Amino acid sequence: MAWHLTEDIDGFLTRVGDFLRSRPALHTSQLTRLEKLRTNEEKGTLFGRLEQDGEVRAVCYRRPSQRLLLTAVGPEQADTLAAELDGEPLCGVTAEDDTAAAFIEAWQRRTGAVPVPGVRVRLHRLGTLVPPEPMPDGHAVNALEHAEIVRWCSEFAVAVGQAPISDERSWAASNFAGKQFTFWATDGPVAIAGSTPVLAGMVRVDPVYTPARFRGRGYAGAVTFAVSQAALAAGATDVVLYTDPANVTSNALYRRLGYVPIANFTGYDFR
Repeated sequence: MAWHLTEDIDGFLTRVGDFLRSRPALHTSQLTRLEKLRTNEEKGTLFGRLEQDGEVRAVCYRRPSQRLLLTAVGPEQADTLAAELDGEPLCGVTAEDDTAAAFIEAWQRRTGAVPVPGVRVRLHRLGTLVPPEPMPDGHAVNALEHAEIVRWCSEFAVAVGQAPISDERSWAASNFAGKQFTFWATDGPVAIAGSTPVLAGMVRVDPVYTPARFRGRGYAGAVTFAVSQAALAAGATDVVLYTDPANVTSNALYRRLGYVPIANFTGYDFR
């Protein structure tokens, strides 16, 4: 097996497309981010693929000043990648737990960088969609007013410790741009959920947000159900979402709707 590094996104996607589409649920982040990079190229982004006998076995990429995002590999392949990247500016890595642990061990051994655990997320895939019981009052509304979507997403960003969206430039650079949004509404909007376009049969539900004043009434479950149902109607075969593993309430909610955990991911920063 050998790693091949490049900054040519078109050539990279030509080689790795089949591999990413082979497991669209597990590769949800790669599919959506690489599609954005294909249409809005970022100079200085490094792409890598692991090949054996002409077949791609794993991929990685590192955007400028961002963590390396790496698909599942074993310790030997993680060590080989660390050797290939030695000398590259690397601020961290995000991968499935075992892969992340293997890479940070290899990277620390080679560079002396100290890994600091950061974000942890759990990936869920929809099995059989189950409506909330009871279904709260209200109905799903396709979000058409851009300014209102931006306001809600900015409020969500602040709630999770991110910077607010201040203008159209920060909106375009955010993870919200390019998604479809649905409100759950009673007298007015009380919850919002976003979803990615269908890519390789995969849709990711992200974000789901209910302001504090409306929580505890079932609105998050209702809007998630509506968006998940729309994704299936649009032809999605893999509907996925991320949760905070420490948030017992949201994990229980999504399981009641039919989502099943399939992987845990950890991000590490290097110091």
